[in-house]
Amino acid sequence: MGTLGTAAMSRMDERLPWFRALSAEDRSWVGLVAQAGIAAFVEWFQHAGEGRPTPSIEFFGTAPRELKRSISLQQTVDIVRVVVEVVEAQVDDLAAPGGGDQLEQAMLRYTRDVAFAAAQVYAREAEVRGAWDARLEALIVDALVRGEVDDGLHSWAAALGWTSSPVVVLAGRTPPGKPESIIDGLRERGRRTGMDLLAGVQGDRLIVIVGGAENAASAARQMAPRFGTGPIVIGPEVPDLHTAARSARAALAGLRAAGGWPDAPRPVNADELLAERAIDGDDDARAQLIENVYLPLAGTPLLDTLATYLEQGTSLEATARLLFVHPNTVRYRLKKITELTGYQPTEGRSAFTLQVGLILGRLTESPVT
Repeated sequence: MGTLGTAAMSRMDERLPWFRALSAEDRSWVGLVAQAGIAAFVEWFQHAGEGRPTPSIEFFGTAPRELKRSISLQQTVDIVRVVVEVVEAQVDDLAAPGGGDQLEQAMLRYTRDVAFAAAQVYAREAEVRGAWDARLEALIVDALVRGEVDDGLHSWAAALGWTSSPVVVLAGRTPPGKPESIIDGLRERGRRTGMDLLAGVQGDRLIVIVGGAENAASAARQMAPRFGTGPIVIGPEVPDLHTAARSARAALAGLRAAGGWPDAPRPVNADELLAERAIDGDDDARAQLIENVYLPLAGTPLLDTLATYLEQGTSLEATARLLFVHPNTVRYRLKKITELTGYQPTEGRSAFTLQVGLILGRLTESPVT
């Protein structure tokens, strides 16, 4: 057995480049596993006259758990193949007179069972790893939803190999089915489209963190079939996972407020729901509307023009009469309002958002005492 083990190690060193690249400790463990496998074969073959029980594959337990991470299933198959070649080369010397065929048949059965055993070992490891990855993924999604971004989140993400940027968070309704199947379907779609993603099912909410997408809206449309019915909200794009809590917060606030805009596109950007989010109590949306709508106009004639225009049902002539200016002056001011805020007063949705922003700004200027 010692001679065969030494010959197998020498053949692996000669034939397998990856084996030569292993650390001395890992090479030593591989040698111990190979020798244990040969010893187990000899022990099993001795029971030829006793009905020869199923081969024992406990020798895989010789290796430490870390070795399974250093050596792949394909490499394990390479090891088995080399050991078999070494033993086969010495069948004539090992077998009793006339027993060569019997020894070769026994080797075939034994190595078949060893191959199945190796597959089972790696399958169990994959299941354990998959379950662990799923727990890490759920922890990351939950931490981002709760806004608890710390070093732990980065460690979890690093363990999953997450390096993608930029990042965008999608929020929608959970489709029917088991959470595991839902998330597996999302991962498959992500792989096909070349995007990295993390996903979590939280009751009736499905939250997807997408990394590396060139266009957030396009990424959301590709993921949309994996969501349940109802709105899908796209959070703002952020540079990395560390700042993804802001995107998650906006996406979830938009999902809660999306019912206020039944005709919203699917998917819809969270920023397109600022007015509904503000009415629903989202402080981020309120602050953003005040900053984007009220503050750029405060202290200028544009603010009175906007307020009058909206109060008069977006009537240009009525606004001009009340302000004692020419209609062209109103047109000019409305154009300036669009340039400063990004919202067009003559368009229905924009006018509604401007109205909400105007009210919020006035409330901050006149707090209740």
